[in-house]
Amino acid sequence: MQRYEITGMSCAACASHVEKAVAAVPGVQSVAVSLLTNSMQVECAPDVDQARLQKRICRAVEAAGYGAAPADDTMEGALDDTETPRLKKRLIHSLCFLVPLMYLSMGHMIGLPLPPFLEGGGPGALVYGLLQLALTLPVCWINRAFFISGWKGLRSRAPGMDALVSLGAGAALLYGVFALIMIGAGLASGEEELVMQYRHDLYFESAAMILTLITVGKTLEAYSKGRTTDALKSLMELAPQTATVLRDGQPVTVPVSEVEVGDLFLVKPGEAIPVDGTVAEGVSSVNEAALTGESMPVDKFPGSPVSAATINQNGALTCRAERVGQDTTLSQVIRLVRDAAATKAPLAKTADKVSGVFVPAVIAIAAVTFLVWLLLGQTFPYALARGISVLVISCPCALGLATPVAIMVGSGVGAKHGILFKTAASLETTGYTDTVLLDKTGTITTGEPSVVQVVGTRRVPEKFLLSMAAGLELRSEHPLARAILQRVEQDKIKYTAVAGFEAVPGKGLRGKVAGKVIAGGNAEFIRETCILPPDLEEAGQKMSKNGITPLYFSLAGSPAGVIGVSDVVKKTSAGAIAQMKALGLNVVLLTGDNEGTARHIGSMVGLDADHVVAGVLPAGKEAEVRRWQAKGRVAMVGDGINDAPALTRAETGIAIGAGADVALDAADVVLVRSDLADVPAAVRLSRAVVRNIHENLFWAFFYNAICIPLAAGVFTGLGITLNPMIASAAMSLSSVCVVTNALRLNTFDPRKADRDAPPKHKAPPRQARAQPAACPVSCPVQITQKEGKAMNKTIHIEGMMCAHCEATVKKALEALDGVESAAVSHEQGTAVVTLTAPVDDEALKQAVEAKDYTVTGIDA
Repeated sequence: MQRYEITGMSCAACASHVEKAVAAVPGVQSVAVSLLTNSMQVECAPDVDQARLQKRICRAVEAAGYGAAPADDTMEGALDDTETPRLKKRLIHSLCFLVPLMYLSMGHMIGLPLPPFLEGGGPGALVYGLLQLALTLPVCWINRAFFISGWKGLRSRAPGMDALVSLGAGAALLYGVFALIMIGAGLASGEEELVMQYRHDLYFESAAMILTLITVGKTLEAYSKGRTTDALKSLMELAPQTATVLRDGQPVTVPVSEVEVGDLFLVKPGEAIPVDGTVAEGVSSVNEAALTGESMPVDKFPGSPVSAATINQNGALTCRAERVGQDTTLSQVIRLVRDAAATKAPLAKTADKVSGVFVPAVIAIAAVTFLVWLLLGQTFPYALARGISVLVISCPCALGLATPVAIMVGSGVGAKHGILFKTAASLETTGYTDTVLLDKTGTITTGEPSVVQVVGTRRVPEKFLLSMAAGLELRSEHPLARAILQRVEQDKIKYTAVAGFEAVPGKGLRGKVAGKVIAGGNAEFIRETCILPPDLEEAGQKMSKNGITPLYFSLAGSPAGVIGVSDVVKKTSAGAIAQMKALGLNVVLLTGDNEGTARHIGSMVGLDADHVVAGVLPAGKEAEVRRWQAKGRVAMVGDGINDAPALTRAETGIAIGAGADVALDAADVVLVRSDLADVPAAVRLSRAVVRNIHENLFWAFFYNAICIPLAAGVFTGLGITLNPMIASAAMSLSSVCVVTNALRLNTFDPRKADRDAPPKHKAPPRQARAQPAACPVSCPVQITQKEGKAMNKTIHIEGMMCAHCEATVKKALEALDGVESAAVSHEQGTAVVTLTAPVDDEALKQAVEAKDYTVTGIDA
């Protein structure tokens, strides 16, 4: 994907002409031009010389009458509003000449006196006209950009808004010069009546006023457009300009740009974290509202990730830099929102089609208006005024801005709340969703095992059981061991590490404390050391039915109890699903777990058995997406890695809990927080943006439909006419109204659920979903679907004991490039991987053994 900065565009017609010119260049697969950001994104064929194609693209844009240059992908100055100051300067200089001009031409209408030598006929009339011309020409020169751009557009047969303005102002100026000539002719022939007639028909003030009023409108428009990036500017302002880095063990303050990967940097309480990294020393809480919209601070300790622009609140931290410069989460967020604004929403196609023929049609209407009034017997000045009014009141800008300003503001609001839409199309289509398919692990649940139930015996109370289990599990790397250790730390229970630790693959652990043997593992393993009483067996079986993994323990050859470990449902999941239902969405749970566990989790979050699909692998999830697509539009919510096929297949792929990995390739929408409540928030925001776009398009079409006939004089019989100056003011106002309406989205709170309701209108007809384009930023995770026959390999593994072992191995394997999915079974001791590209056996083995399991063989 190549990105360019475009200069010289002034309206939607300009953007349309640039798109057509670049689309015709061989090697260009797709092109999207943004009038709002004056940028262009081009997707090129992979087998062409990119440097040569870049030159051809720039030449094509220049041949169309505009300027193009490859864009610098750095964020430095990317959101600076350089257009408003430039237009302000033009406006002030124009007013310096326009005010005295209006005094000369219009002052007598309100009783303002003129110098005697300028009044009446005779030579005073000629001086009067020459003085107006002398004040008008500087205004034309100051605003010469309209004439230059308009001429380029006419010459290339691609006229835009500037062509309308330059034609209108130019016609008024030329007629004024003609009137001045006629005044001179009248003086030469002594015809006083002719002199007085053309003295009152000077149109110089109209030409100057048209140019100045259009500049007023463009200035207000530029200012409003600048405010569409306020949300992102506020994020950038949070990032500090300096960082305190340890160099040779001493703290040194350096610019953030000089921080390198691997550097240790210090963050005091109250300071902003300068770059992305990991905590090396210290404990604190960090306010991450800048990136996630979450007001509650997040506890940080050694090993915790930290992100640039978040605020350290209480303790001092020493962190190691991992992502710097353009690779930080903040920079990725800004680029995603910027590039989303440069893409086209489906709704924009309507405006683009109209804009392509709008300006030529207006020029034709203006010419016909002029001729018709002449044929009806009106004077030349009257007919000319009607034609000029049609030219300057028509507003292709309102059509061109209706969609992109709402997209930019909506994207900024989403970024402020940790909801990132990667394209304009995803921002529009998310609100059209009919069915939401939810992955279970990491989406509805936390994705990390926790102790949820402890059953002791008369000889071994619950606290002693936990203490004993923690001492045994201390040397184990099993995910269930970490759950037990977290529980004893949380309850502040003391424990002692066992001696003679022994791990029995696939069964459990053994060790000794004070000479007594402690054992823990599955029921079969414990039965080797003691007889399990019926109450413990029953407790374990009940746990299994509810999706909880039971761990049995014995002490000195006697049963000691059972500890239940499970993936816990997030606190916000049930409420989030209730909000989705209130929005009229059909919610379905998809999981690879067994049916009992799936139904138990579903019941906890308000989903009945008909809306729970269990035992599905990644390929099966993709098939489920296709099945539900037969009934409507589908959004798939997953972790963005092992759910890639389903995320890609769905109309809207939503990656949840991405954290710093905001650029997951398979997703259309990335939710930075690990909170399911952001899914209904994304739907609300999408619907609000689409509603705003509809309002903008309605205003743009309504304005032109009413104002063009009005300017043409259709309502003259009712006593309603528009002179060119009022028409130019109305034209400027229309664009400002559209941008101002879009800015109202800044006040929208996507997490506010008090007005949730099903959509009133059906979504537009669904179009075939294109394969996702290459990610526009440097992605930490790249997932690519490849054509061709998939390959399978079976890995034989020892040491897996439960579903959590399966999940650990599955995640490790599916993180490898070329691995599409992994079906893992702890009962069979195997992992069947589906490959889309060759993967070395040693890489598969290392991925599994890095998680402390043993690979005994790999079959192709």
